[in-house]
Amino acid sequence: MDEIIDMLNVSWKRQKKTILSQVDWQVAKGQHWAVLGLNGSGKTTLLNIINGYIWPSTGEVRVLEKQFGKTDLRELRKSIGWVSSSLQERIKETDITENIVLSGKYASIGLYEHPTEADFHKASEILKQLGCSNLTGRAYQTCSQGEKQRILIARGLMSSPKLLILDEPCNGLDFIAREDLLTAINDLANQEDAPTIIFVTHHIEEILPIFTHTLLLRDGKVFNKGESETVLTSSGLSNFLNKAVQIKWQNKRPWMTLLAES
Repeated sequence: MDEIIDMLNVSWKRQKKTILSQVDWQVAKGQHWAVLGLNGSGKTTLLNIINGYIWPSTGEVRVLEKQFGKTDLRELRKSIGWVSSSLQERIKETDITENIVLSGKYASIGLYEHPTEADFHKASEILKQLGCSNLTGRAYQTCSQGEKQRILIARGLMSSPKLLILDEPCNGLDFIAREDLLTAINDLANQEDAPTIIFVTHHIEEILPIFTHTLLLRDGKVFNKGESETVLTSSGLSNFLNKAVQIKWQNKRPWMTLLAES
Protein backbone atom coordinates (compact mmCIF):
# COMPACT_ATOMS: atom_id res chain seq x y z
CA MET A 1 0.00 0.00 0.00
CA ASP A 2 1.82 3.07 -1.29
CA GLU A 3 -0.81 5.79 -0.78
CA ILE A 4 -2.82 6.09 2.40
CA ILE A 5 -4.82 9.14 1.26
CA ASP A 6 -5.28 10.38 -2.30
CA MET A 7 -7.57 13.38 -2.83
CA LEU A 8 -7.83 14.96 -6.28
CA ASN A 9 -9.64 18.25 -6.91
CA VAL A 10 -11.95 17.69 -3.93
CA SER A 11 -14.55 20.35 -3.15
CA TRP A 12 -17.54 20.34 -0.81
CA LYS A 13 -20.42 22.79 -0.78
CA ARG A 14 -23.23 23.26 1.71
CA GLN A 15 -26.20 25.56 1.11
CA LYS A 16 -24.43 27.10 -1.88
CA LYS A 17 -21.39 27.91 0.26
CA THR A 18 -18.04 26.36 -0.62
CA ILE A 19 -16.44 24.83 2.50
CA LEU A 20 -13.59 22.99 0.74
CA SER A 21 -12.26 24.02 -2.65
CA GLN A 22 -10.12 21.98 -5.06
CA VAL A 23 -8.12 20.09 -2.44
CA ASP A 24 -5.27 17.98 -3.80
CA TRP A 25 -3.51 15.94 -1.11
CA GLN A 26 -1.57 12.71 -1.10
CA VAL A 27 -0.28 10.91 1.99
CA ALA A 28 2.20 8.14 1.28
CA LYS A 29 2.78 5.07 3.41
CA GLY A 30 5.41 5.76 6.07
CA GLN A 31 4.57 9.46 6.35
CA HIS A 32 2.96 11.15 9.34
CA TRP A 33 1.26 14.49 8.59
CA ALA A 34 0.20 17.48 10.64
CA VAL A 35 -2.80 19.44 9.40
CA LEU A 36 -2.69 23.06 10.53
CA GLY A 37 -5.48 25.59 10.22
CA LEU A 38 -7.37 28.20 12.19
CA ASN A 39 -10.98 27.69 13.28
CA GLY A 40 -13.27 27.59 10.26
CA SER A 41 -10.51 26.58 7.85
CA GLY A 42 -12.27 23.37 6.82
CA LYS A 43 -10.30 20.85 8.87
CA THR A 44 -13.36 19.02 10.26
CA THR A 45 -14.94 18.81 6.79
CA LEU A 46 -11.71 17.36 5.42
CA LEU A 47 -11.73 14.67 8.12
CA ASN A 48 -15.39 13.86 7.55
CA ILE A 49 -14.67 13.23 3.88
CA ILE A 50 -11.67 11.01 4.65
CA ASN A 51 -13.85 8.96 7.00
CA GLY A 52 -16.64 8.75 4.44
CA TYR A 53 -19.22 10.58 6.56
CA ILE A 54 -19.81 13.17 3.86
CA TRP A 55 -19.42 12.91 0.11
CA PRO A 56 -17.37 15.42 -1.91
CA SER A 57 -19.33 17.67 -4.24
CA THR A 58 -16.57 17.26 -6.83
CA GLY A 59 -13.32 15.35 -7.07
CA GLU A 60 -11.99 11.87 -6.37
CA VAL A 61 -11.09 10.29 -3.04
CA ARG A 62 -9.14 7.14 -2.31
CA VAL A 63 -8.34 6.10 1.27
CA LEU A 64 -6.22 3.02 1.98
CA GLU A 65 -6.37 2.38 -1.78
CA LYS A 66 -10.17 2.13 -1.67
CA GLN A 67 -11.90 4.39 -4.17
CA PHE A 68 -15.00 6.17 -2.93
CA GLY A 69 -17.99 5.05 -4.94
CA LYS A 70 -16.54 1.56 -5.38
CA THR A 71 -16.12 0.46 -1.77
CA ASP A 72 -18.20 -0.13 1.37
CA LEU A 73 -17.33 2.88 3.51
CA ARG A 74 -18.61 1.14 6.64
CA GLU A 75 -15.96 -1.52 6.18
CA LEU A 76 -13.31 1.08 5.34
CA ARG A 77 -13.95 2.89 8.64
CA LYS A 78 -12.90 -0.25 10.51
CA SER A 79 -9.37 0.40 9.26
CA ILE A 80 -9.42 4.03 10.42
CA GLY A 81 -9.02 5.13 14.02
CA TRP A 82 -10.46 8.57 14.77
CA VAL A 83 -10.04 10.50 18.01
CA SER A 84 -12.00 13.75 18.32
CA SER A 85 -13.66 15.95 20.92
CA SER A 86 -17.07 15.02 19.48
CA LEU A 87 -16.34 11.38 20.27
CA GLN A 88 -15.37 12.21 23.84
CA GLU A 89 -18.72 13.90 24.40
CA ARG A 90 -20.59 10.75 23.36
CA ILE A 91 -18.90 8.40 25.84
CA LYS A 92 -20.99 7.55 28.89
CA GLU A 93 -19.51 8.93 32.10
CA THR A 94 -19.98 5.61 33.90
CA ASP A 95 -18.29 3.43 31.25
CA ILE A 96 -15.08 1.82 32.47
CA THR A 97 -11.78 2.21 30.70
CA GLU A 98 -11.31 -1.27 29.25
CA ASN A 99 -14.87 -1.39 27.89
CA ILE A 100 -14.32 1.92 26.10
CA VAL A 101 -11.12 0.57 24.56
CA LEU A 102 -12.77 -2.72 23.57
CA SER A 103 -15.63 -0.87 21.86
CA GLY A 104 -13.10 0.35 19.32
CA LYS A 105 -12.99 -3.13 17.80
CA TYR A 106 -16.65 -2.75 16.82
CA ALA A 107 -16.58 1.00 16.06
CA SER A 108 -19.44 1.44 18.52
CA ILE A 109 -20.13 3.94 21.30
CA GLY A 110 -20.56 1.59 24.24
CA LEU A 111 -19.76 -2.12 24.41
CA TYR A 112 -22.62 -4.35 23.27
CA GLU A 113 -20.66 -7.36 22.02
CA HIS A 114 -18.89 -10.15 23.88
CA PRO A 115 -15.13 -9.68 23.55
CA THR A 116 -12.84 -12.68 23.67
CA GLU A 117 -10.04 -13.25 26.15
CA ALA A 118 -7.63 -12.28 23.37
CA ASP A 119 -9.50 -8.98 22.97
CA PHE A 120 -9.12 -8.20 26.68
CA HIS A 121 -5.42 -9.03 26.46
CA LYS A 122 -4.98 -6.74 23.45
CA ALA A 123 -6.81 -3.88 25.19
CA SER A 124 -4.57 -4.32 28.21
CA GLU A 125 -1.44 -4.25 26.04
CA ILE A 126 -2.55 -1.07 24.26
CA LEU A 127 -3.23 0.68 27.58
CA LYS A 128 0.21 -0.41 28.77
CA GLN A 129 1.77 0.86 25.55
CA LEU A 130 0.18 4.28 26.12
CA GLY A 131 1.32 4.36 29.73
CA CYS A 132 -2.12 4.19 31.29
CA SER A 133 -2.55 0.66 32.61
CA ASN A 134 -3.42 2.27 35.94
CA LEU A 135 -6.73 3.43 34.46
CA THR A 136 -8.07 -0.12 34.15
CA GLY A 137 -11.35 -0.45 36.04
CA ARG A 138 -11.76 3.33 36.34
CA ALA A 139 -15.00 5.04 35.37
CA TYR A 140 -14.58 7.53 32.54
CA GLN A 141 -15.88 10.39 34.68
CA THR A 142 -13.07 9.91 37.22
CA CYS A 143 -10.31 10.39 34.62
CA SER A 144 -8.55 13.65 33.86
CA GLN A 145 -8.79 15.26 30.42
CA GLY A 146 -5.38 13.91 29.46
CA GLU A 147 -6.28 10.42 30.66
CA LYS A 148 -9.52 10.52 28.67
CA GLN A 149 -7.58 11.37 25.52
CA ARG A 150 -5.25 8.41 26.05
CA ILE A 151 -8.23 6.12 26.54
CA LEU A 152 -9.73 7.32 23.26
CA ILE A 153 -6.42 6.83 21.45
CA ALA A 154 -6.30 3.30 22.86
CA ARG A 155 -9.86 2.80 21.61
CA GLY A 156 -8.78 4.01 18.17
CA LEU A 157 -5.95 1.45 18.12
CA MET A 158 -8.12 -1.50 19.15
CA SER A 159 -8.99 -2.43 15.56
CA SER A 160 -5.32 -2.25 14.47
CA PRO A 161 -6.06 0.61 12.06
CA LYS A 162 -3.83 1.46 9.13
CA LEU A 163 -4.73 5.14 9.55
CA LEU A 164 -5.10 7.00 12.86
CA ILE A 165 -6.59 10.51 12.84
CA LEU A 166 -6.02 12.64 15.93
CA ASP A 167 -8.30 15.69 15.76
CA GLU A 168 -6.89 18.31 18.14
CA PRO A 169 -6.14 15.71 20.84
CA CYS A 170 -4.39 18.26 23.06
CA ASN A 171 -7.40 20.56 23.24
CA GLY A 172 -8.17 21.51 26.85
CA LEU A 173 -4.95 20.08 28.30
CA ASP A 174 -2.56 22.01 30.50
CA PHE A 175 1.09 22.25 29.45
CA ILE A 176 2.29 19.20 31.39
CA ALA A 177 -0.63 16.99 30.33
CA ARG A 178 -0.13 18.12 26.74
CA GLU A 179 3.56 17.23 26.72
CA ASP A 180 2.83 13.85 28.33
CA LEU A 181 0.27 13.08 25.64
CA LEU A 182 2.59 14.23 22.86
CA THR A 183 5.28 11.92 24.26
CA ALA A 184 2.84 9.01 24.11
CA ILE A 185 1.94 9.89 20.49
CA ASN A 186 5.63 10.14 19.60
CA ASP A 187 6.31 6.70 21.11
CA LEU A 188 3.35 5.25 19.22
CA ALA A 189 4.51 6.66 15.88
CA ASN A 190 7.98 5.20 16.34
CA GLN A 191 6.72 1.65 16.72
CA GLU A 192 7.47 -0.67 13.84
CA ASP A 193 3.80 -1.47 13.10
CA ALA A 194 2.49 2.05 13.75
CA PRO A 195 -0.43 3.31 11.67
CA THR A 196 -0.07 6.38 9.52
CA ILE A 197 -0.98 9.32 11.78
CA ILE A 198 -2.80 12.49 10.74
CA PHE A 199 -2.47 15.06 13.54
CA VAL A 200 -4.86 18.01 13.32
CA THR A 201 -4.10 21.14 15.32
CA HIS A 202 -4.06 24.92 15.31
CA HIS A 203 -1.07 25.07 17.67
CA ILE A 204 2.23 24.99 15.76
CA GLU A 205 4.31 23.92 18.77
CA GLU A 206 2.41 20.62 18.92
CA ILE A 207 3.94 19.50 15.62
CA LEU A 208 6.46 16.86 16.69
CA PRO A 209 9.51 15.75 14.64
CA ILE A 210 7.61 12.58 13.68
CA PHE A 211 5.27 14.76 11.61
CA THR A 212 7.63 15.07 8.70
CA HIS A 213 4.99 16.71 6.50
CA THR A 214 2.46 19.49 7.08
CA LEU A 215 -0.68 20.60 5.26
CA LEU A 216 -1.75 24.23 5.72
CA LEU A 217 -5.48 24.75 5.24
CA ARG A 218 -7.00 28.23 5.00
CA ASP A 219 -10.54 29.17 4.00
CA GLY A 220 -11.15 25.67 2.69
CA LYS A 221 -8.14 25.70 0.37
CA VAL A 222 -4.70 24.15 0.56
CA PHE A 223 -2.42 27.10 1.26
CA ASN A 224 0.76 25.02 1.29
CA LYS A 225 1.90 21.44 1.83
CA GLY A 226 5.14 19.53 1.97
CA GLU A 227 8.00 18.78 4.34
CA SER A 228 7.39 20.47 7.68
CA GLU A 229 10.69 22.32 7.87
CA THR A 230 10.02 23.80 4.44
CA VAL A 231 6.38 24.72 5.10
CA LEU A 232 6.72 26.00 8.66
CA THR A 233 8.93 29.05 8.14
CA SER A 234 8.60 32.59 9.43
CA SER A 235 7.75 34.01 6.01
CA GLY A 236 5.45 31.12 5.10
CA LEU A 237 3.47 31.29 8.34
CA SER A 238 3.32 35.10 8.24
CA ASN A 239 1.65 34.87 4.84
CA PHE A 240 -0.59 32.04 6.01
CA LEU A 241 -1.80 33.89 9.11
CA ASN A 242 -1.71 37.40 7.65
CA LYS A 243 0.30 38.33 10.74
CA ALA A 244 4.01 38.90 11.22
CA VAL A 245 5.35 35.88 13.11
CA GLN A 246 8.72 34.38 13.84
CA ILE A 247 9.31 30.64 13.82
CA LYS A 248 12.18 29.16 15.80
CA TRP A 249 12.99 25.47 15.76
CA GLN A 250 14.02 23.91 19.07
CA ASN A 251 14.63 20.18 19.39
CA LYS A 252 13.16 19.82 15.89
CA ARG A 253 9.87 21.41 16.95
CA PRO A 254 8.61 24.78 15.66
CA TRP A 255 7.69 27.51 18.14
CA MET A 256 5.96 30.67 17.05
CA THR A 257 6.18 34.23 18.33
CA LEU A 258 3.79 36.97 17.20
CA LEU A 259 5.83 40.02 16.24
CA ALA A 260 4.75 43.51 17.21
CA GLU A 261 3.38 45.53 14.34
CA SER A 262 5.53 48.51 13.40
